[in-house]
Amino acid sequence: MPPTDASAGTGPVSARTDGAGHRADTAGPRNSRFGRLTVQDDDPDSEDTLELSLPAQFFALYAGAPGALLSRLATWGPVTTPAGSFRLAPVRLDQDLPLVHRWMNDPAVARFWELAGPRNRTEEHLRAQLHDDGRSVPCLGVLDGTPMSYWEVYRADLDPLAHHYPARPYDIGIHLLIGDAADRSRGLGSALLRVVADLIFDRCPTCARVVSEPDLRNTPSVAAFLSAGFRYAAEVDLPGKRAALMIRDRILRDVL
Repeated sequence: MPPTDASAGTGPVSARTDGAGHRADTAGPRNSRFGRLTVQDDDPDSEDTLELSLPAQFFALYAGAPGALLSRLATWGPVTTPAGSFRLAPVRLDQDLPLVHRWMNDPAVARFWELAGPRNRTEEHLRAQLHDDGRSVPCLGVLDGTPMSYWEVYRADLDPLAHHYPARPYDIGIHLLIGDAADRSRGLGSALLRVVADLIFDRCPTCARVVSEPDLRNTPSVAAFLSAGFRYAAEVDLPGKRAALMIRDRILRDVL
């Protein structure tokens, strides 16, 4: 599970401005093993719960090529935000590794992303996604031409996270960290989370929900998600952390 903490505060964006907390699959391709489909209401007390044991072929049928949904992310283009023109640019390992490595070694970021250390550690983390089947796309967030944040946009329904919540087909997850401390005090976290969630809805018509799972200890991150129109759905125990499951619903995008 990619980091998911938006340490982006509602006001000041905390370090790792999102970086989720501890990664369950810090290295290596994302796990695509599925054997169970859980269909239930978000209300844990709901009686409308059905658990089916289904073969992996079923998920292949509804999912299509795992990376197809995000395959054109590089063409999503810029969007106008109150802070300026913003776009997601897929990471180019040869050019962007030094910058991402520097951000990961910021103590405020490292606390939740747990990728501090030598450059090859960051490289392995990025390479695992770049050489996977496209179900997770690492990106730089570029504001007015300047890279200032790191994002991971991924198929949450095909991620190990799906084993920890009632995932639905085409759920898309996001992780975010704001790179430089100066940008974390500008209140960018919640604004960019809303912008990227809206961008996903606009570019991925089959996606009904954008999800994230910030570490519960990262209160600025949780607050940023709430300010960005996400709802607090549940607490979930993930490998290495207890997380807040945050969900932004397409049908509520103009309400929250």
